[in-house]
Amino acid sequence: MAARSAGEAPVARRPWSLRRRLLAAIVAASTVLWLASLGIVTVIAWQETNDVFDDALEESGYMLMAATTDWDERGLLAQARPGGAQARKVDMQYQVVVAGRVIQRTGGAPAQPFVADFDDDDGFADVEVAERRWRVFVVRDAARNVEVQVGQKHSKRFDILEELADHLLLPVLGFLALLALACWLLTGRVLQPLRRTASAIAAKTPDDLAQVPLEGQPKELLPIVQALNGVLARLDAALQAERRFTADAAHELRTPLAGLHMHVQLLQRQHPDLAGPFRKLRDDIGRVTALVDSLLALARMDPLSREQLVREPVALAPLLERVRATHAGQAAQRGIALTVRCGVDAVDANPQMLEIAVRNLVDNALRYCPDGSRIDIEAAGTPEQAWIAVRDNGPGVDPASMARLAERFFRVLGQGQAGSGLGLSIVRRIAELHGGTLSFGPGLDGRGLGATVSVMEPGHRMAP
Repeated sequence: MAARSAGEAPVARRPWSLRRRLLAAIVAASTVLWLASLGIVTVIAWQETNDVFDDALEESGYMLMAATTDWDERGLLAQARPGGAQARKVDMQYQVVVAGRVIQRTGGAPAQPFVADFDDDDGFADVEVAERRWRVFVVRDAARNVEVQVGQKHSKRFDILEELADHLLLPVLGFLALLALACWLLTGRVLQPLRRTASAIAAKTPDDLAQVPLEGQPKELLPIVQALNGVLARLDAALQAERRFTADAAHELRTPLAGLHMHVQLLQRQHPDLAGPFRKLRDDIGRVTALVDSLLALARMDPLSREQLVREPVALAPLLERVRATHAGQAAQRGIALTVRCGVDAVDANPQMLEIAVRNLVDNALRYCPDGSRIDIEAAGTPEQAWIAVRDNGPGVDPASMARLAERFFRVLGQGQAGSGLGLSIVRRIAELHGGTLSFGPGLDGRGLGATVSVMEPGHRMAP
């Protein structure tokens, strides 16, 4: 066979049938266990058959022995057995009939013939004597008008069947259990592609909408996987379009907003008597600009995945000091104590994104804390994981609102503070990109709010 060229695409394997593979596995297991059980049944049946024939020979021997001895005045053949009485498995009874009259019989045989007026020279007959069913074999000597009738109760035959069933019960139950176990294991192995596909589907996130591979899928599952891939493709296209629109809109709005801000400043200088309205207009433009910047940041981070994020060891102490210095003036004006405690040397993170996350947490605490409050920035952790917490002793939030703090555009009502509702959403997205989480809890002295971002320390990256 010629070697495949380097540029030639590999030939796709034909999809296999889950139904056929499952049927083949069950049939193969059933056949093997059936043959094994058949062998055991054959051995047991052979042993039981030998026992029955041996008992028949034994009965015949006793009959011949009795026939050579005297019989009593009732015509009963002797039934004595060497070694004492034993249970008789076959228990055949005999009659010697001359001219329709029983002249000799065993003790268990009736006084009247089993079968009267038997026409053939020999043969079998089923009769009822004293409300009991008998199977009788008759041999006739027409010249001497002598018959020998040998009878056996039907109940004795059922006793033999019951004994055979007792011997077969445990082996049959054992093989049924083995068959059930084999079918369980085989079906689990054959259905393993279903579990792999289900796991691949369950792992899909808005950041990972790649197509589920069709290679290796069974025929029965292909239509479902293909339909799902179509949904994923349409969803990915819709998300990409939404992200492009958000990014483009935010980017295009930044320039006119910057120009509008400059015009307002110019008008404020030209009309000092309108300083108050112009100041309010500048604040509104600043909030809109901050909203646009937040939307642009989210639009840039949403398409990223943890594998795409560029990370490096980041020294935490200088980063936290920069954030504190950035907000120190605002905190001092309002009498808010802003402290930093760092118990971690470095973390494995993207430095720009991590600084944005901490800055947003501190900015959120400053916005909602009253004058004279305390804000504590602390970094701590274990050898595998570190976290950065920003806690305050402000008014805090109720549990219902705390569960929704990181939702986009969600704001706690009644706070009287301006904001876009995107700051904590950006922090949560940054935490997710670093394989961590954003969680909320009580603040300082059992009051206020505490927000904690978990990240990894260098050398301990979380598996994707």
